[in-house]
Amino acid sequence: MSKYYSIHEFSRIIGVSAQTLRNWDANGKLHPHHITVSGYRYYSDEQLNQVINVKPKNRITIGYCRVSSHKQKDDLERQIDNVKTYLLAKGRPFEIISDIGSGINYKKKGLQDLLRRISQNQVEKVVVLYKDRLLRFGFELIEYIASLYNCEIEIMDHTEKSEQQELVEDLVQIITVFSCKLQGKRANKARKLIRELIQEETDGKSHKSNVDTKQCTEN
Repeated sequence: MSKYYSIHEFSRIIGVSAQTLRNWDANGKLHPHHITVSGYRYYSDEQLNQVINVKPKNRITIGYCRVSSHKQKDDLERQIDNVKTYLLAKGRPFEIISDIGSGINYKKKGLQDLLRRISQNQVEKVVVLYKDRLLRFGFELIEYIASLYNCEIEIMDHTEKSEQQELVEDLVQIITVFSCKLQGKRANKARKLIRELIQEETDGKSHKSNVDTKQCTEN
């Protein structure tokens, strides 16, 4: 069964304005599949495929780099240099988007910008150094969304590599969020697990964790 898109949905997907689609309709370049009695334009899946195939190939490659905290700025710079060197060797137009934030945070500014541009059909390929630089969890979901817009995600190094401290911090955040929703003994067990994770990470080290397991904010 064919799917139909409103003019605003269709314009967002193919990366042009709604007014451009109106102009295309007026000059005969692309007519809507149908127009309702109320005057709303609708476009079909077939037209979407047609436009994507004939649209000028001005999409670019984006290198995405991420670290969890400002303490890792040096690592972020090295990561950017590695991705830049790799993409320069490919000889294709590219941009770099970088983020500082947890691998389980879906609201990072850079990540949201990347997803917006993918959904506007502006990105041909996303390149990341390691799989978890994109997201700690949910990589396959982002990969699937990208595939809907004919965008490939390329991982430069498939080695499973994560800083232990960063992984612990991500796990602590996950447990903290869930412990905030628990009551009584279950909440105490969750907070105990958080303290144990932090203690294991800080044993033998001089740094102090900045995670406060006693503060929970209700969602």
